[in-house]
Amino acid sequence: MNKISTVAVLGAGNRGREAYGSYILEHPGDIKAVAVAEPDADKRALFSKEHNIDKKLQFESWEKLLNKDRLADGIIIATLDNMHLEPVLQAMEKGYKILLEKPIAPNLEDLIEIYKKYKETESEILVAHVLRYTNFFSKLKELLNEKVIGKVRYIDLNENIGYYHFAHSYVRGNWRNTDSAAPIILAKSCHDLDILHWLLGTKTKKLSSSASLEIFKEESKPENAADRCVYCNIEADCPYSAKKIYLGEDTDWPTSVITTDLSYEGRFKALKEGPYGRCVWKSDNNVPDVQRVNMTQSDNTEVNFTLNAFSKDITRDIKIHGSLGEIEGDFEKGIIELSIFGKSNSVIEIEAASGHHGGGDSGLMSQFVSLLKGKEIDSWSSSLEESLESHLMAFAAEEARAKNSVINLTKWRQEQFNSI
Repeated sequence: MNKISTVAVLGAGNRGREAYGSYILEHPGDIKAVAVAEPDADKRALFSKEHNIDKKLQFESWEKLLNKDRLADGIIIATLDNMHLEPVLQAMEKGYKILLEKPIAPNLEDLIEIYKKYKETESEILVAHVLRYTNFFSKLKELLNEKVIGKVRYIDLNENIGYYHFAHSYVRGNWRNTDSAAPIILAKSCHDLDILHWLLGTKTKKLSSSASLEIFKEESKPENAADRCVYCNIEADCPYSAKKIYLGEDTDWPTSVITTDLSYEGRFKALKEGPYGRCVWKSDNNVPDVQRVNMTQSDNTEVNFTLNAFSKDITRDIKIHGSLGEIEGDFEKGIIELSIFGKSNSVIEIEAASGHHGGGDSGLMSQFVSLLKGKEIDSWSSSLEESLESHLMAFAAEEARAKNSVINLTKWRQEQFNSI
């Protein structure tokens, strides 16, 4: 008989409840949530009701949950970025198998401390680098492994965040300010740095980065813009209007994030009182709205990555240039165009699996269930060891950006980890 694996969940927000919690509910024969820690009483009550969690196993803080003896086979850590360190350290000590929301940690010091404990305890940790688990990027990996375009010489990857997604998460939302969250190159784009590392199977030996915040600041504020959209005379003509983003008929993400009361009245109240109703030109955000990272790999492949707030669609587009051909792909459209020089052109249509991130969330959770059951997981899965490289790339990129310099990442990597 198939034993149902059990998990505790730290953080019942967008990721903890809507991504991972939904998968748990859809796979009752494989996995069950038995405990939850969430400071927001409404979110905690909603998650507990959905998963029928015993009152004694509902906690208002992660500390109270982890003060208990181990409550489940595994634990999902989906707290805010700056609340990863202590929960993951304690979870490792207690012997939980762990699914850790990315980023692993918002700063290099915490990352190194987590890695030391990981090696010491020989823990099993999956990091939520969900792009690895999508059909789209799996197909790209297959094509590169088969060397259909010969030796790869250059990759250009663009993360088009989407104008309303950027306004939601990085101007008004939890990741708007580096005082309380990881820098955007880590918080958002460690996905992309990880997928580049995975696709190429190489490490970066040097990199540089440039970035700027040009639009979402008070100096760029249109004349007559109010502090909040609900009181603004020019709101009707503003693409970033909170009323347009959150007061329509669709109450899924991102609207589901702003309040647990998704009635019109509840959402309107949230815009009047909470951070998601603020003018995008008068918030307390400080993250860049465009950032570029230029990398040279260990085999001299050249790579350019750009994150960009100003796009209609939320997607990633990639161009891979090799000695025998080129590949061009659009993640959201599920289209890969393959051109072999002097021979053929073809289009590969990729069907996304069900779930968010092109099926990546479901793929990640499927691997986590296998981990919980003691089954062998795929060698390319996003273990903490494998996920380390993307974070080092991001931290080095931030240093390069701040110093306007080129980082020798081979030397930098050794310097950071010479004591481990």
